[in-house]
Amino acid sequence: MAPVEDLAVETSQLCRRFGELKAVDNLDLHVARGTLYGFLGRNGAGKSTTIKMLTGLLAPTSGSINLLGRNPLDPAQAIDVKRRVGVVPEDLALYDLLTGRENLAFVGRMYQVDRNIIQGRIDELFALLELGSDAGEEKRLVIDYSHGMKKKLALAAALISNPVLLFLDEPFEGVDAVTSRVIRNLLTGVAEQGATIFITSHVLEIVERLCTDVGIIDHGRLVTQAPLAEIRQSGTLEETFLAQVGSTYDVSANLSWLDDSADGTRE
Repeated sequence: MAPVEDLAVETSQLCRRFGELKAVDNLDLHVARGTLYGFLGRNGAGKSTTIKMLTGLLAPTSGSINLLGRNPLDPAQAIDVKRRVGVVPEDLALYDLLTGRENLAFVGRMYQVDRNIIQGRIDELFALLELGSDAGEEKRLVIDYSHGMKKKLALAAALISNPVLLFLDEPFEGVDAVTSRVIRNLLTGVAEQGATIFITSHVLEIVERLCTDVGIIDHGRLVTQAPLAEIRQSGTLEETFLAQVGSTYDVSANLSWLDDSADGTRE
């Protein structure tokens, strides 16, 4: 494990309860600075709840969080932490009645980025993520965007402040193959500049191509945390994932009527 000063994300015994349900259960994360960290788990495993706690959208029931050497739960340190963090949340958090450019300008100003710098970054992000180049397209309100366009805009909003720590909740969901490649290349470049990127995704193939480190959560508990190179020594990421979270689920299960010999009704 990396020394504390080299960690971008560290949690200790982090828990979140919803009534009797313990959605996150004594989570100990250790994410080194400069890594692309893939946070994996089945639906309902606790991934989004974890990101919401790490980004201040949800208060933990118990436990501690350290981001970039600071405590985001401490009101005296919270603002300083948030200035250095970018987020693509589960619900994207866009303003539907603003245009895409207006969304990015607003986010940039909230991060106190200089207005002239904001405009230059918006131009670059719009061009790179193909968010619209003609005047008519750029006047469209976000409410009229497709899901894929909203996803790209949310990523642009997370990047516009040039964060050193980036949390992305399912950034590849609902985007086409070309956009997926653009996003992967973009995130790799951001990481190469020293930023730390924390990603949740259900697409194991993308995580295996993109990430340097992986954590797997199941029923709120961290069951695996290791460099991807170490995981590959014993098989593929998919094999490790299924071994850790699929023990109570028959991944070979099928529908009875798909068996030709079941009742002889298929012709």
